[in-house]
Amino acid sequence: MFCPRCGSNQSDDTKFCKSCGGNLAAVRDAVATRDASGKIDWNRTWVAEMFLSGAEQQKRKRQIELEAGITPEIRRQREIKAGVITASCGIGISIFLYVLFEGIILSLNNAGPEKEILSRLWISGVIPFFVGLSLIINGMFVGRSDRRRSNTDSLDRSGALPASDTERFLNPPFSVTDQTTRQLKETDQQR
Repeated sequence: MFCPRCGSNQSDDTKFCKSCGGNLAAVRDAVATRDASGKIDWNRTWVAEMFLSGAEQQKRKRQIELEAGITPEIRRQREIKAGVITASCGIGISIFLYVLFEGIILSLNNAGPEKEILSRLWISGVIPFFVGLSLIINGMFVGRSDRRRSNTDSLDRSGALPASDTERFLNPPFSVTDQTTRQLKETDQQR
């Protein structure tokens, strides 16, 4: 047997390579248990995702996000963060364009109709500002109700509770170990 690490020739019964110390027993096990047919499971490749419907793709995406620990609350926070960054960039672009084009206008001697055009180009920075503002509003108000609705839908279909939404459950009035003497006093007073 050849060692895959250093390429030296070793006897078939050695567990470790005498030259580099590589684990030859693990190599033998991998070679012995390898699928000899060479078949590929196409359900685990990107090709399978191409043939999924839109709803199935969304379901698979949500499952991957939940496995990665990305809850709807984390997605909402990321959306708000992206909105703040985009809106800030929009304000920055507007200020930059205003200062730049005002300097260009002042440097022109006999500005005609181009002065009017240049003085209004800063408005193009308002577009990213409004996009960021809409992301913030969606993350804070609109998206929150949509996510609650999707959590209740997932509860009805799968029969399991969603990981992040347990607000709808009320606390029990008391437990066996929680303030038992207070509970006993209340029952004595009721008698």
